[in-house]
Amino acid sequence: MSDAPVVDVTGVALRRPNALILRDVDLRVECGEALGLFGANGSGKTTLLRILATLVRPTEGAGTVLGAPIGTPHAESVRPRIGLIGHEAALYPNLTLDENLALVSSLCIRPAMTASAALAAVGLGGAGRRRAAHCSNGMRRRAEFARMLVTQPDLLLLDEAHVGLDPEASGIVQHLVGEVVARGGGAVVVSHERERVARIVARSVVLSDGRIEPAPR
Repeated sequence: MSDAPVVDVTGVALRRPNALILRDVDLRVECGEALGLFGANGSGKTTLLRILATLVRPTEGAGTVLGAPIGTPHAESVRPRIGLIGHEAALYPNLTLDENLALVSSLCIRPAMTASAALAAVGLGGAGRRRAAHCSNGMRRRAEFARMLVTQPDLLLLDEAHVGLDPEASGIVQHLVGEVVARGGGAVVVSHERERVARIVARSVVLSDGRIEPAPR
């Protein structure tokens, strides 16, 4: 990791037919920083995460993610260094949890952990042979965090981080964010649970009316 910010974007906007989802968004995440992102439903939080994940090109704006200019083909080159956990689990339903994570591991140049070790670390050591389709939402959510342990992203993006996790599993979020920050990476944590997120982030912002504002203390 260099000393350049993990995320440094200005004036980001996203227009859709008859809708302006994001407008004039400025966001900076330093190396070794975890940021909380709050906002009402429909405020554009998920859309902003997808832009930072290089999955959506902004209509306007400039800046970099992991040193790559957003909205350009070069941004796709840093995609393997980005870990996104969204609302739906990124698992193949007909594969077992072991098979899902083994597939992810096979795509990594240097996987940080084996599939079985990662599943054990999130409390799924005995569920590796279960198909993802036969797992509860909470189990699939844990498996997503196991995927992050295998890939060790430099930018971690968590959309509604604690949804689907029982109280015993909430420590997984803190552990994963802490690992990324300790390596000099960055994390953006979206949640409605401000008290929980406050324990694991250095600062927070609010997305309101398509713009970023400082979070009230």
